[in-house]
Amino acid sequence: MSQRVGFLGPEGSFSHEATLSLETTEPIAFKSLADLLAAVSSGEIEQALVPLENALEGTVAATIDGLVFDHELYIVHELIMPISLHLLAKPGVTVEEVTSVRSYVHALGQVRNYLASRGLASIETTSTSQAAREVSESHEKWAAIGSKLAGHLFGLEVIASDIADHGANATKFVLVEKERVASPTGHDRTSIVCFQDADKPGSLFGILGRFASRDINLTRLESRPTKQGLGNYCFVIEFEGHISDDEVSDCLIDLQAHLVRVKFLGSYPVTGDQIRKTSGEVRQARDNASRWATEIRSQISE
Repeated sequence: MSQRVGFLGPEGSFSHEATLSLETTEPIAFKSLADLLAAVSSGEIEQALVPLENALEGTVAATIDGLVFDHELYIVHELIMPISLHLLAKPGVTVEEVTSVRSYVHALGQVRNYLASRGLASIETTSTSQAAREVSESHEKWAAIGSKLAGHLFGLEVIASDIADHGANATKFVLVEKERVASPTGHDRTSIVCFQDADKPGSLFGILGRFASRDINLTRLESRPTKQGLGNYCFVIEFEGHISDDEVSDCLIDLQAHLVRVKFLGSYPVTGDQIRKTSGEVRQARDNASRWATEIRSQISE
């Protein structure tokens, strides 16, 4: 049975492409990330696939702030998708004839140098596919930055290929649900938010020390304004491991009891082999150390 999975629409966006790669899904388009997260929170749809981070432009603020401040949702899966950005226009329009370029803010940021070198003005839209739709419906010689799928769906041609300022572009998407925590797989990641009651010297050091003392490898650390005044921040932390792991659970209990208020954003399987290698090495080191300690304790005299 297929599940309704929301994505940032309209059809043809990179979010749409990523959603199509999931099995047994019924993709449903939403106009904005705020609407998308709200639909999962209200139960209108079961899941949503949302962009969390781009290799060139960093965190997608609308996603992370929605998860941190606005909704009680869990990340249950991550998907990393290579991104190729193309300049799309109506048939017959050349690059030299383009008067204006439209796209999503993150896509525009990824082609900043390309646009500047050609003196092209840019306008933000709600998604890359919305930009393609606007270009297809306009009588002006506009262009959109988006995917080949968007060009195909809206009758546009690729007039310049792979125009991102830097190579190796990719976006991390996460699948979110309202109540379910994903089962452990042995190669998982956990995301949390740490809220401080007061900004004190060494507070971040105290937080990070809890992870270091348990050999938990951090994969991402970011401060976000709490929207409660200038200088007030919380910390978004991602690390290897699952909430069901003893050392992870113990670490979060320690943080919640002694240092900060913790919001759990999810434990979920990750893509790629590096985390499997790292977590395996940590487990092996802990097993070796445990055997070493057990051998010493066995020699304690009665």
